[in-house]
Amino acid sequence: MATRTRQQAAGISLRRTKAEDMDAVVALDATIADRPRQFYFQRRLDAALAQTGLHVQFSAEHDGKLVGFIKARKLQGEFGHEEPALRLEAMAVAPGVQRRGIGSALLARLESEAKRMGVAAIRTTASWRDHTIMQFFDSAGFEFAHNLVLDCPMRQNRVSAHESDKVLAPAHVTGFSATEVDYSAAAANDFEALAQDKFDVRALKAGDLGDIIRIDQRVSGRRREGYIRELFDEAMNDSAVRVSLLACVDGIAAGFVMARTDFGDYGRAEPVAVLDTIGVDPDYGHRGVGHALLSQLFVNLAALRVERVETMVTRENFDLLGFFYDAGFARSQRLSFDKRVGKASTKV
Repeated sequence: MATRTRQQAAGISLRRTKAEDMDAVVALDATIADRPRQFYFQRRLDAALAQTGLHVQFSAEHDGKLVGFIKARKLQGEFGHEEPALRLEAMAVAPGVQRRGIGSALLARLESEAKRMGVAAIRTTASWRDHTIMQFFDSAGFEFAHNLVLDCPMRQNRVSAHESDKVLAPAHVTGFSATEVDYSAAAANDFEALAQDKFDVRALKAGDLGDIIRIDQRVSGRRREGYIRELFDEAMNDSAVRVSLLACVDGIAAGFVMARTDFGDYGRAEPVAVLDTIGVDPDYGHRGVGHALLSQLFVNLAALRVERVETMVTRENFDLLGFFYDAGFARSQRLSFDKRVGKASTKV
């Protein structure tokens, strides 16, 4: 297989993506996505240059011209996983040079980097209607993951006042100017249906990190300070795409939710928010904290003109699935895939 990949990719050189590749990457992506996504790719490139330990980006060249790219980010606990993984977020090959092994060569380069980083798996999602990428994933050794992708159109959410949550302590689900924009100020909106004298739901502040680490540890049973700190720093430093909230009961932090309006992952061009993480302290289970967090989150996202919210839940987590189904989420048209690093491709 390796020999054939090298033969198919003859004349192609692979290298790390550079800042000067931006225009070419955006132009190539636009030929596939039918619209330019300059903001998304600029943010991804800036993040990769600033956080080399977390972002992996490679480009393919032929005769000095960029003909393909692949972008991934290291995961350290999203969606309940314990082992580190790479999240494959975007890849493309120029239409004129497809089926020459360039995509396979890029993925192989990503796997080599994953091994160097001590990462055991590559994860991604895609629409089941994208038959081309389905075929590529199949031949590359990807398999269905244990996670279910759920989503909820904004107009269909059913979050309102609840006397109690259906989840005692929602498990960790998984996933920017100085502070986040706070849309939780008093205003006429659906959030007023909640007992505001009972819950204080607000945007995260710099001093909330310790409370979030504490809640996450109580929910997950593990102290994941590095992972939580990374999410928290992103929420504090990139408010353009992060919508993260804390719920307090009688002045005590009782739950949190983190989401991002990161337009562009996995080829999506529509305004979608991804709910990375939600957690409720077990001491405050069955009091409506989780519903209050989701209710305010939907209000905030509506102000940002987001059309749909997406998340992932392991298929065995029936309590959390019930919580999201009750809020209006349903199975998405997107599927979740895993590839174990080193698993052989079926391509011959």
